[in-house]
Amino acid sequence: MLTLADPALLAIPLADIAEPFVDLADYPDWAVDLSRSQIASRSPHFLEARRAVAERLQIAARHLPDGLRFCVKEAYRPLARQQRSYDEHLAKLRELRPELDETALLREASLYVAPPAVAPHPTGAALDVTLIDAKGQELDMGCPFNADSEESAGACYTDSPAISAQARTNRRMLSEAMRAAGFVNYPSEWWHWSYGDRYWAAVCGAPQALYAAVDESFLEPA
Repeated sequence: MLTLADPALLAIPLADIAEPFVDLADYPDWAVDLSRSQIASRSPHFLEARRAVAERLQIAARHLPDGLRFCVKEAYRPLARQQRSYDEHLAKLRELRPELDETALLREASLYVAPPAVAPHPTGAALDVTLIDAKGQELDMGCPFNADSEESAGACYTDSPAISAQARTNRRMLSEAMRAAGFVNYPSEWWHWSYGDRYWAAVCGAPQALYAAVDESFLEPA
């Protein structure tokens, strides 16, 4: 699989479109997780994304079966938080996987936390989402949201065979809806989808990525 550690991603040009951010909590089309109990970011902008990303999520929502909704866990992530998470995960892997050389270590780290230079979340292009039913209960997706490969024994991979038939069905419904709206998935994280970042460009064959990372101060009211 193409990983976010692939140096080819850095060679993809950035259009750096000055597209505004919108607050996903303002939309009735999906639910949002305001608790932040499963994410590290404490940014007040964690549910903000590029306007085109929100518009595409509206399209995706219309492709879900009746009675199901998206629940957005995280969108924008400050670059400083991305760097901290990457460094922490890299340090954890150095302890757990001492047999890996540096190249293999960086690749393994990128399966769970994107290298800051190409990370989708700081650009406003990425969404972490799951599905909920009509009662607001999260569907069984085979492993917890944000569980890495070590914690989930590999079940975090979107196409993992080590999950129940029901979880596979639920993931398929999520995937079909998101892909119908033009999002791409990062295959080691069933919950992670993006549009307009460098990984999206590489997967889709687009000549350039649409969005560059933005500093958190950019999102503060004028």
